[in-house]
Amino acid sequence: MKLRIQSSIYIIVCSVVIMVGCSIPKSTQSFKEIELPATYKGSKDSSKMQNMDWRSFFADTALLQLVEVALKQNFDLRKAVQRISMAKAQMNIAANARLPMLEAVASAGFTKFGKYTIDGVGNFDTNLSPNISKDQRIPVLTPDLFLGLKSNWEMDVWGKLNDRKKAAFSKVLASEKERQWLVTQLVAQVADMYYELVALDSEMEILEKNIRLQEDALSVVKIQKAGGRANELAVQQFEAQLYNTRSFSAVIRQSIVQTENELNRLLGRLPQPVKRKKSLFSLKLTGTVKTGVPSDLMVNRPDIQAADLKLMSAGAELSAARKSFLPSFNITPYIGFNSFNAAQMITPGSVAYGLLGSITGPVWNRGRLKGMLKEAEAQQAELWYEYQQTIVKAYHEVATSMAAVVNNEEVYELKKKQAQALESAVVTARELYVTGYASYLEVISAQQGSLESQLQSVLTYKTLLQSQIDLYRSLGGGWQ
Repeated sequence: MKLRIQSSIYIIVCSVVIMVGCSIPKSTQSFKEIELPATYKGSKDSSKMQNMDWRSFFADTALLQLVEVALKQNFDLRKAVQRISMAKAQMNIAANARLPMLEAVASAGFTKFGKYTIDGVGNFDTNLSPNISKDQRIPVLTPDLFLGLKSNWEMDVWGKLNDRKKAAFSKVLASEKERQWLVTQLVAQVADMYYELVALDSEMEILEKNIRLQEDALSVVKIQKAGGRANELAVQQFEAQLYNTRSFSAVIRQSIVQTENELNRLLGRLPQPVKRKKSLFSLKLTGTVKTGVPSDLMVNRPDIQAADLKLMSAGAELSAARKSFLPSFNITPYIGFNSFNAAQMITPGSVAYGLLGSITGPVWNRGRLKGMLKEAEAQQAELWYEYQQTIVKAYHEVATSMAAVVNNEEVYELKKKQAQALESAVVTARELYVTGYASYLEVISAQQGSLESQLQSVLTYKTLLQSQIDLYRSLGGGWQ
């Protein structure tokens, strides 16, 4: 008899597994990964890129201090830390779902059974029995008191719950990588803003120098007018140039205020003076960026790693969604005191316990599960394309930054020579004007050209520094 019961249970279990398992929808998704080239275009560097700490890459101590402040106080970075905490909490929830649930239960209720119900007739007949004591007699209004422990445990036979734990764990790692990428972006933004601010200081210094020179030139023209060697038109032209330069200096002052405030915002603090060097040309980067090969991006760029981890999480979620079509195995035990007599509640005779095992499989809710499966497949596909897009974007950023560094170096060298030549031209034009061999228009033109070339020289050097920073960032540097 016992063997027949065991055989029947085995047959039922196998039937449920086969019936449900064979009808799991098959996945038809396939993806093709982008193949990166062996080297960057025009690059002969095939050595592996070495991650450089931002403390070693930047030489300016004032900038290093600002980066330290930003990493401690930036609000976006603080929010990223909280997102990591939330992801860890979700992982703990997923991990604990694999463990038995145990609850302390205290419940009280009552029932009045009808005279023509099985329970009502049974209770009436029981009360007439001579084999029960007075404490065992069942009142018409029957209480139901319970104090004890109840548990429920879904056995992870197919690994569905473990898949969900893996998905949550991958999300934790992804959120940490997103924080690292945010650090990379923040370090580059602070450095860019700092160099922008120092460049504006240098532009202001150039303008102030040119204002003094133009004031001297105006004084000379006024003296010549008094001596009959110049006319009022020459004076007016020199004055107009001076006013234009002074107005431009006011524009630069406003840009300094705006940039300084924007930098303070990145640092997570209210507007205040920013300590910095005064000369842009004294700033240099100590670190030499080794580009390495494109495959290095996979391990150096936190945003690529974050996208990869999100894809892994989606894969685990998809696996769990597929396993939801399989039957679930649950065990529900309980133990405690159960009585309808409060006076006899906490006694050995009121101890009750039980165990229920169940196998459940989806039947009418398969449409909902299919919808969830389709959603998981679509999410995986979306994250796959996002992962590939991140790789392509990273490659383009590096290629663009490499070209920018080379071209900006050439532009800066040419602009520097132009500025030197035009500065000499100003001296020559003034000397010729004083001796009568040049017109005042030639002096004004030389002064204007020299001013513009000096400002362009500052701009190109700032752009060169920023392109080097952008290359450092695009290669994945800055989060270490």
